[in-house]
Amino acid sequence: MQSSVWLVVLVVLRAAECAAQPRGRILGGQEAKAHTWPYMASVQVNGTHVCGGTLVDEQWVLSAAHCMDGVTTNEIVQVLLGAHSLSMPEPSKRLYDVQSAVHHPGSRSDRIEDDLLLLQLSQNVSLGPYVHPLPLQREDRDLPPGTLCHVAGWGVVSHAGRRPDVLQTLTVPIMDRNTCNQRVHHDGAVTKNMMCAESNRRDTCRGDSGGPLVCRNTVEGIVAWGSRVCGNRKKPGVFTRVSTYTDWIENVRNGNLTI
Repeated sequence: MQSSVWLVVLVVLRAAECAAQPRGRILGGQEAKAHTWPYMASVQVNGTHVCGGTLVDEQWVLSAAHCMDGVTTNEIVQVLLGAHSLSMPEPSKRLYDVQSAVHHPGSRSDRIEDDLLLLQLSQNVSLGPYVHPLPLQREDRDLPPGTLCHVAGWGVVSHAGRRPDVLQTLTVPIMDRNTCNQRVHHDGAVTKNMMCAESNRRDTCRGDSGGPLVCRNTVEGIVAWGSRVCGNRKKPGVFTRVSTYTDWIENVRNGNLTI
C-alpha cells in the first residue's frame, strides 16, 4: 500500500515537472563575455524577460512566434538591446517599445511549424560596437553533423528554475536530422524547416526561446522547442531554420506584406 502511494506521488511530481517546462527551453553553459553578442535581444512583457531575439536591422528583431502565446493587447511588449545584465545599469543598454508584432502566417499555438516572429521597434536603433545586427543564413542547406554552433540567452540555468541576471552562452554540436527523427529522439516530428543540436546536459531552456543559433557568424536558427526537461540527451534541442524563411523575413522588413 505504501509503495502504491509513493508511485502516485512520483507520477504527480513528474507531471508537474513536465507542465512547468514549456517550449523553447541555457543549461550547462557559462556566462558570456560581456557585450560579445551585440545582436542579442531580450524580449520583455510588462518589464519581465520572456524570450530571446536577434536584431536583424535597425528596426526589426527576429524571435519565435510562441513567445507571444497568451500575451494580450493590454500588455506592454518591449525589446532590450545592448545588455549583458538584465538589471544592472549599463551605458549600452536601451529599452525599445514594440510597434508591431508580426507572426509568420503559418504559426499557431497548437503546432510547432513556422515558429517565427518579427518585432518592429517604435524607432530605429542606435547602432554601435555594442548593438548591431548579425547576418541571416540565406543558403538553404543542412550543416554537417558535428558542426559547432553557439546559443545564448537569459533562460533558466537549473532544473529548479533559477534565472540568471547576465547573459549565458553555450556551444552545441549539430545533429543530423535523420538521427534526430529516430524514435528514441523526436520520432519524425522534425521537418525540413527545422534543425537539431545535441543536448546532453547542455541545452537551451525556458526563457531562451526565440534566441539565435549562431554558426560561422550567421544566424542559422531560432530556438524553438525540445525536451520538457532541459538537457535530456534523448531529446535534442530543435531550432527553426532561418534560411527557409528569408523571403518572408525580407518581405515583412520591406513592407511588402500586410502587418
